[in-house]
Amino acid sequence: MRSKNSWQGVLTADWQNGGFGLYIHWPFCAAKCPYCDFNSHVSKTIVQKQWLMAYISELTRAAKETQGRVLNSIFFGGGTPSLMDPELVHGILDRVRTLWPQSNDLECTLEANPGSVEAGRFRDYARAGVNRISMGVQAMNDTDLRRLGRIHTVSEAHGAFDIARSVFDRVSFDLIYARQDQSLEDWRDELKQALTWAIDHLSLYQLTVEQGTAFGDRYNRGTLRGLPTDDLAADMYDLTQELCDDAGMPAYEISNHARDGAESRHNLIYWRYGDYIGIGPGAHGRVTLDGQRHATETHLMPNAWLDAVAQHGSGETLRTVITAADQGTEYILMGMRVVSGISHSRYNAITGQWLDRAALDRLQDMGMITVMGDRIAATPAGRAVLNTVMAHMLP
Repeated sequence: MRSKNSWQGVLTADWQNGGFGLYIHWPFCAAKCPYCDFNSHVSKTIVQKQWLMAYISELTRAAKETQGRVLNSIFFGGGTPSLMDPELVHGILDRVRTLWPQSNDLECTLEANPGSVEAGRFRDYARAGVNRISMGVQAMNDTDLRRLGRIHTVSEAHGAFDIARSVFDRVSFDLIYARQDQSLEDWRDELKQALTWAIDHLSLYQLTVEQGTAFGDRYNRGTLRGLPTDDLAADMYDLTQELCDDAGMPAYEISNHARDGAESRHNLIYWRYGDYIGIGPGAHGRVTLDGQRHATETHLMPNAWLDAVAQHGSGETLRTVITAADQGTEYILMGMRVVSGISHSRYNAITGQWLDRAALDRLQDMGMITVMGDRIAATPAGRAVLNTVMAHMLP
């Protein structure tokens, strides 16, 4: 067992195994999608200059605590960040450049919805420093787009994708499958079409009905009909792996597929359990300070966050020390999502414990994981039932 003093040294350096990123949350959308449980709001009036001042204030505060760290990635999420004025994005990135040294291959991603894409706006984002776009397409037919509450058509999505591709070298887009009344052949045709569009990255998510959403309310009332059986959803997952593998875009994480070298560097910071600062309403963070990792949360409501930043100099509502045991759990829950898995010795360095060897042997005998030297990773069969696999791994 390590001494308390040596623990501090381990914890101080652990985040460097995953890197250091910045997440900026833009909370506004043109419309609220019925399946969405993200912190997003519809507002008629947005004073973007006021938001710039608040973001700059929060960035400056965060930088004082993390001075000298090399920034590996920036991610504008939401909400719909493509509703941000380019001048706002420019102002934020100009300020970020003064606050942290940046890696030579810094990735700066901005999420976009096809209905808010304009060629001039995208060129301005690129001039500001954005170098990757993640687009929420979600479905490849207009009927299902309407069902999902999307305000764009397939034609508009294709046009937006062409605009993005003409401006940015790196473009990803999202699709949702296992939707209402969707057959396996429907998904096969849709994914094949998507793969003809794809440049280097696809995010492919099974529809999840979350409580507190419009879909969740309909499900509770028994009016969300046509959802696939568990067996059909599993078949769709298997088909997704097969078609993406054949197209040269294998999964590197449960729901994310990329050509070699095109993985989302920002999301890999999460999955490799690095540190990231969360700025904006509802943003979460993980930041190691004075040798101890902290979880941070912020005000959910946009006006409450703005008022807190203006009046108190911080939009945070919570900053909690994460125990070594909880860090180990988070490391497993995040790290096992990626194909490369986790390092057993890193888990030991974080927690002072080793995972149960008998449990690992059982999972390996069942074909759910591989254990190669220091690495523990889920097999394709294990990734299909990953929550169950991780439950058996956790102490």
